[in-house]
Amino acid sequence: MTEHNPLLDPIDGSDHQMFAGCQIDVVPAGAGRIKRIIYPPGHRWSTAIKPLVGTELCQHNHVGFLASGSLTFEFPDGCVQEYVAPVAVAVTPGHDAYVVGEEPAVLVQIDFGADTNDRLGLPDAHTH
Repeated sequence: MTEHNPLLDPIDGSDHQMFAGCQIDVVPAGAGRIKRIIYPPGHRWSTAIKPLVGTELCQHNHVGFLASGSLTFEFPDGCVQEYVAPVAVAVTPGHDAYVVGEEPAVLVQIDFGADTNDRLGLPDAHTH
C-alpha cells in the first residue's frame, strides 16, 4: 500500500492544471507567482514538452525548492546539474531535464513570467 503524500495534493485556491503529464498549481504572489510543479517518474522535457512548445530546449529559468524527488538538467555544452530533494534550485534557460528514479519530482518555484530573469538578476542563458 502506498502512503499518502500531501505534497502531491492539489493546492487550495490555486489555478490547477495538467500539462504534458505534469500537475501544475499556480498561486499569485504580488507581482509574481508561486508554482508547484509535479513531474511524474519517467518525465523528460525533450519527449513530453518539446513537441508541444516547438523549442529545441526549455527556455525557462527554474528558481525555487525541490521538495521531493530528483531532477537532472542537461545543457548543450555538456554541463549537467543534478538535484536531489530537499535542495534549492537555480537553473538557467536552454536545458533539457528529466526525473531520476521512481518518485515524482516536486518543484516549488517563484517566477515573474517573462520578467523572471530581470527581477531575480539571472542570466538569460547558461554560463559557467
